[in-house]
Formats: sequence, structure tokens, C-alpha cells
Amino acid sequence: MNPSTYETHQKWMSRAIELAQTAGEAGEVPVGAVIIDADGNLLAEAENRKERDKDPTAHAEIIALRTAGKALQDWHLNQCTLYVTLEPCPMCAGAIVQARLGILVYGADDPKTGAVRTVANIPDSACSNHRLSVIGGILESTCRQQLQSWFKQKRQ
Repeated sequence: MNPSTYETHQKWMSRAIELAQTAGEAGEVPVGAVIIDADGNLLAEAENRKERDKDPTAHAEIIALRTAGKALQDWHLNQCTLYVTLEPCPMCAGAIVQARLGILVYGADDPKTGAVRTVANIPDSACSNHRLSVIGGILESTCRQQLQSWFKQKRQ
């Protein structure tokens, strides 16, 4: 990965971390997501809203995918990059494949429900009809610490 690409990944992951902070302050699991187009323009950003919306599908990734599709007037997001602070769960990984996303960049691995690399690998499974590039570990320590701090506070 060349330095300018890494700087771009850090920039957008930093924004996703800000969105995750907003979610955490609202009582949601702190996960944030950003989608950019091939030219680096912001298409969508979202944070978890399950509690607020009373919707089990209101994960940051799903909301961002819906917003990006509306912005492009196309559900095919093959020229887009999704940044998310936590490795996607099975539902989100499936939606990412269905959206034909070009690149997925995530921060922290999810050892409980990670469905891109850690527990399962939906994008590379035989049942997936689309392959995408996956980059994990961007600002991983910050993403992981944000989640750990939130859960520690929640359990007190």
C-alpha cells in the first residue's frame, strides 16, 4: 500500500471513528461507516442506530449502503470503498456482497461475529457471487479501544 493510499484510508477511518463516537454517546454500540466513490468523494456516512430506530438491521454499514445507493441512483457500488470501524457481521457482510462493493476497509477485527475474516469469510465463500478487496487493521488500535471503553462503561 503506497503512503498516499494509507493516508486516504486513515482520513476516512478517522471520520468513521467520529461517527462511532456519536453512536456511543447516544447509547448505541460505537460503530461508524463512510462510503466514498472512485474519485474520493463522500457518498454516505452513518453510525449504528439500532436502539434509536428500534431496527435490528440499522447497523452503520447497512445505513451507509442504502444512502450511497440512493446518492448514486444505483445499488451497484463496485466503484466504491466502505470504511467501517469494526469488521462487519454476517448480515452486513452479506449486504456488502449484494451491493457489489469494490473495497472494504475496516478497523478492528470482531472475534465474536466478524464475517469477513475473523469468524467467517462471507465475501470469499462459495455462496458469494462477487469478490471484493478487503483491507483490515486501519487505525485498529483506536477502533478497538473505542469499543472496549464503551463496553466497559456500559457494564459498570
